[in-house]
Amino acid sequence: MNSAYQSCIDACIQCAEACDHCVSSCLQEKDVAMMTPCIQLDMECSSFCKTTVQLMHLQSNHANAACQLCADICNACAEECEKHDTEHCRRCAVMCRDCAAECMSMAAA
Repeated sequence: MNSAYQSCIDACIQCAEACDHCVSSCLQEKDVAMMTPCIQLDMECSSFCKTTVQLMHLQSNHANAACQLCADICNACAEECEKHDTEHCRRCAVMCRDCAAECMSMAAA
């Protein structure tokens, strides 16, 4: 495994887990329809974090570009989650911001 990517890989895995948990929790909210944009971004973010991890594991020539897009998606997800006053959304937003920061450092490499 490429240690240069390890902290970004870890951040992406943690972010994907937080997003998956957020989806499950949002689906339990009283007004699920209001949570639809959050659920959508959570699913996109989780999916792309997992894809980015795979590209980093493969040491793909496209890993850094994927990290840039992953950071953009993570920031969008965090922005949406920050609109909601729930513990799962607050935690997800923090994990997304952390992941975005890690991904940006890889994208700049």
